[in-house]
Amino acid sequence: MKEQVDTLVKAWYVVTMNETRDIIKNGAVALNNGSIVEVGKYSDLEEKYDAKETLGSDRFVLTPGMINTHIHITGEPLTRGYVPDDTPFEENVFEWLCPLYSVYTAEEESLSAKLASVEMLKSGTTTFLEAGTIRFLDDVFEALEEVGIRGRLGRWIWDLPPEPDVYKQNTDESINLLQYQLDKYKDVAQGRLGAWSTLVGHTTCSDPLWKAARELATEHDTGMSFHMSPAKLDPDFFVSEFGHRPMIHLDELGILNDDVVITHCVQVDDKEISVMADSGVHVSHCPTTALKVSYGVTQVGKIPEMKMAGINVAIGTDGNNASNYSDLMRATYLVAGLFKDSRQDPQMFPAEIAYEMATLGGAKAMQLENEIGSIEIGKKADLVLHDTDRPEWRPLLNVMNQLVWSADGRGVHTVLVDGVKVVEEGRVTAFDEEKFYADCQNAGEAVVQRSGLPDKSKYPVL
Repeated sequence: MKEQVDTLVKAWYVVTMNETRDIIKNGAVALNNGSIVEVGKYSDLEEKYDAKETLGSDRFVLTPGMINTHIHITGEPLTRGYVPDDTPFEENVFEWLCPLYSVYTAEEESLSAKLASVEMLKSGTTTFLEAGTIRFLDDVFEALEEVGIRGRLGRWIWDLPPEPDVYKQNTDESINLLQYQLDKYKDVAQGRLGAWSTLVGHTTCSDPLWKAARELATEHDTGMSFHMSPAKLDPDFFVSEFGHRPMIHLDELGILNDDVVITHCVQVDDKEISVMADSGVHVSHCPTTALKVSYGVTQVGKIPEMKMAGINVAIGTDGNNASNYSDLMRATYLVAGLFKDSRQDPQMFPAEIAYEMATLGGAKAMQLENEIGSIEIGKKADLVLHDTDRPEWRPLLNVMNQLVWSADGRGVHTVLVDGVKVVEEGRVTAFDEEKFYADCQNAGEAVVQRSGLPDKSKYPVL
């Protein structure tokens, strides 16, 4: 008699990302109660299991959901592309982004979070680490429960910058806000959502705040994340203020540990890399932002050296005015290509390594390597079916090259999180998309109008 399961997912190829990186032709995955119960040939699983529902067919490639380790889900999705693409780092952040973020209402932040999540899900990302720039955290958590995505979030926490007014906090207020979010939101929506001890980072935090955030991460057994050293502003500040570069100072404070994810890390030196490797921190590499905001990643970036030092490097897409998309497949393509060119070495970041960074690397960074990142028995059923009946997928001769170099999120057909369909035939299942996009357009126009920031479009709109 056959065993009963909820779902059997069939595919032309199953990309497992297991320890031996097996790719199973004419494969299938059996799911029950939101978890993977078996992986193998479809013919074998079909004989063994009686499924309530069968998904997929022999035209699909099945992969684990990707993991985006740095994205701003509020503040920017509704103002995507409004910031000019020729602004240097300091102008980009302080004259454009902070003012735009500051005028959002709670309703707009919720809508923004949904928009970012819809784009991630529809392009194959099932889990994300938010950048720690949410203002209305309660509203955003409620909105994300409806969408069904997996993520870790944090409120806007800093204690040094005096503006914008809505984000001004002293040290005690910042620590209390961190305590609140970790007490209330460590585990939400059956574990899909939760809070981290997240700081804005850069030059915005006092030493007491850094230490408190570290202690709270340890106390609550959760991760810690922050931005650091995309541009020279951060190391110049730390050297001037403390006589050391950022990673050295943070290590002396006891901040760095294997539960820490640091975003960007473009302007780091060899001594900092050694300290980072010894501490076990993870790095979220955001390649599009580095290119668009001209960090110099291809000239001075040491991502290859980090990998060779044993640092776990994952991938992020960042915000919609610094990267402008949330499709991690596109970012993975850049990871595979940038250092091939800058080092004139075709062996830099092969497709397989880049894809590992987008899946297994992200899972490890988020302390979830035992739950997601690969298609293995006992892991959560976070799965993506890619439709190969598309021009960018044919002919299909090498699955990993196709995933990284040819395909992108447009080919995503069906997505499951915890075994539940959150995208079906290319459309989200949570709500009506047409009305949703119209609401996003109206809200985006209202936000930029209230911000008072000028429209810097270079071509006239008649």
